[in-house]
Amino acid sequence: MKTAFDELLLTASAPGFEQRMQRLRREHSMSEFLKDRAELADTVRQIVSEVGRRGDAAVAEYTERFDRIRLSPKEFRIPQDALAAAHAQLDATLLETLRKAIANIRRYQSEIFIGNKNTHPGIRYLPLKRVGVCIPGASAPLPSTVMMTAIPAQVAGVRDIVVVSPPRWQGGIHPVILGLCYELGIAEVYRLGGAQAVAALAWGTETIDKVDKIVGPGHDVVQLAKKEVFGLVDMDSFAGPSDVLIVANAQANPAWVAADMLSQAEHDPGAGIVVTDSLKFARAVLAELEQQAPRLDRAEAAARCLKAYSGIVVCETMDAVIAWANDFAAEHLQVQCGSASRAVAEKLINAGAIFIGPFTPVAVGDYWAGPSHTLPTRQTSKYFSAVTSNDFIKSSSIIEYSHTELAAAAEDIIRLATVEGLDA
Repeated sequence: MKTAFDELLLTASAPGFEQRMQRLRREHSMSEFLKDRAELADTVRQIVSEVGRRGDAAVAEYTERFDRIRLSPKEFRIPQDALAAAHAQLDATLLETLRKAIANIRRYQSEIFIGNKNTHPGIRYLPLKRVGVCIPGASAPLPSTVMMTAIPAQVAGVRDIVVVSPPRWQGGIHPVILGLCYELGIAEVYRLGGAQAVAALAWGTETIDKVDKIVGPGHDVVQLAKKEVFGLVDMDSFAGPSDVLIVANAQANPAWVAADMLSQAEHDPGAGIVVTDSLKFARAVLAELEQQAPRLDRAEAAARCLKAYSGIVVCETMDAVIAWANDFAAEHLQVQCGSASRAVAEKLINAGAIFIGPFTPVAVGDYWAGPSHTLPTRQTSKYFSAVTSNDFIKSSSIIEYSHTELAAAAEDIIRLATVEGLDA
């Protein structure tokens, strides 16, 4: 039976399989993104340069141009009493849920933190002093992103955490975000977004002090701005649209797998990709997509993203499935292979986060378990990692020789220096 999503099915035995695989990979790759963004990158570079030269004045001008709101520099920052008022208005049940999530994240990030566990005398770990967090100004608030970026920094001991978010909610920032910042003890919040906010954090302006590192998601302009200021400050990674790759066999539940595909596709842009060794299972997932997609609130957007960026790849063997998944290097990698799930997961080496088994959907990681959902996208999980508390510390090497140790090494040190022409 044909479905509206039959074009998503890509089988190893079909003609042109490799060419279609290459196209699917290109859709999600960092290199293809950068090739197509030269003109936008030039615009972002200009914004970053102008903010560096003119400070607050340029920030105000670009905010008016892009966000259609006129702010004076003294209006950039959200007053402390506004944060407190937003916190007081938080729904009691929501606040309870936020506090549970905060506790989960803080516990996990503390357990993996290396900064206070080192005993070697030759290295010292210290927290960064000041970190900027970019929170997208979506139509709905994104409190999870605040928690997943700010709490790891707090666990590391960062003293000053600065939140920037565009003024998309009644000329300001959604009250849930403001209330959560108050709950976390974050007092410095600016209703600024886009490249101008990133540049202000990186350069510093008359009203905004320079930070040491910028983290958090954002649209292409924000990511290109982060790339532009890298070196002035550190950054987390070059983030792009959300994706999930689901490794599945015939033991998986096709209804659940289809739901997981849709949960990423509805991000618009977002991608849900399945790779399996079972053609029968792949067709069952297609049938489920046909049933589930029209029932979503964002049905049209999800269907568009499925057809543009997603696919169901059928390989001949599970070894081929694993190889394909490792090459793709997904942001979210789900393993739904029944009793073999953990064994398959052990063979998967490239992913921002790995979700094992049928009862571990991406939402568990996005909101609750403790690892940050700020993950490497665009196939960059081969070399970027999820944000953790360990990303907010720096190390200094500690070297101390005695008179005897220096005398013993002196001739060798002199010999190496002389070879390099550095006889002084």
